[in-house]
Amino acid sequence: MSLAPWRTGIVRSIIDETPNTKRYVVEVPELDVFDFVPGQFVTLNLPIHEKPNKCWRSYSIASWPNGTNTFELVIVLLEGGLGTTYLFNQVQVGNTLSYRGAQGVFTLPSAFDVPTYFICTGTGIAPFRSMVQYIALHNIPHAPIHLVYGCRTQADLLYYNELVALHHNLPNYTYTPTLSRANWAGATGYVHSIYEQHCKASNYAPAQFYLCGWKAMIDDAKQKITAMGYDKKCIHVEVYG
Repeated sequence: MSLAPWRTGIVRSIIDETPNTKRYVVEVPELDVFDFVPGQFVTLNLPIHEKPNKCWRSYSIASWPNGTNTFELVIVLLEGGLGTTYLFNQVQVGNTLSYRGAQGVFTLPSAFDVPTYFICTGTGIAPFRSMVQYIALHNIPHAPIHLVYGCRTQADLLYYNELVALHHNLPNYTYTPTLSRANWAGATGYVHSIYEQHCKASNYAPAQFYLCGWKAMIDDAKQKITAMGYDKKCIHVEVYG
């Protein structure tokens, strides 16, 4: 498969989503429609290093295909991270970004005939927001979908009101945010106990698992899912960092 060409996007808005997370809406003037499959990512070419391949940073697309020539990225500031520091401190509305994509195979499942678990932490919510909104928009038939989202505190939750609204309006879809360092009315602890409880309640019925986030969470999840008796072929991953 040939690589997509580098194109130029214009930053049309920057939204402070949380104290350390921003949403960037990018327009691609040379395209009538920016088309992609929910779950894919784009690679930015940022002026942060003398070696070209060290200038590339990939981010999952947080929006969904909607017939426009825009896409959205949600990016967390990483301490010491050259790419995110540049984006947060240098990029302003109206600036251009060089990007390539969309790319990637961590995409919307071709079939939803078994329960599906979308398990994520932090900005790993991005591909799943794209997927569930696309499912809702197109009324795609599906077995139960469980979006399990882990953060430290309530202030860290991304797209919270939007995903709660979808929880109430999209049949056969549940959204469970869980916080590891806060007490609140919702679930607390790590993501693993949430999907383990669901699987146990189903008597470990066939399911598929999509994992997106930091490597430590994904490694733990893969171990726990296979320990419940599920085949590794049921697990699909997108690792950050």
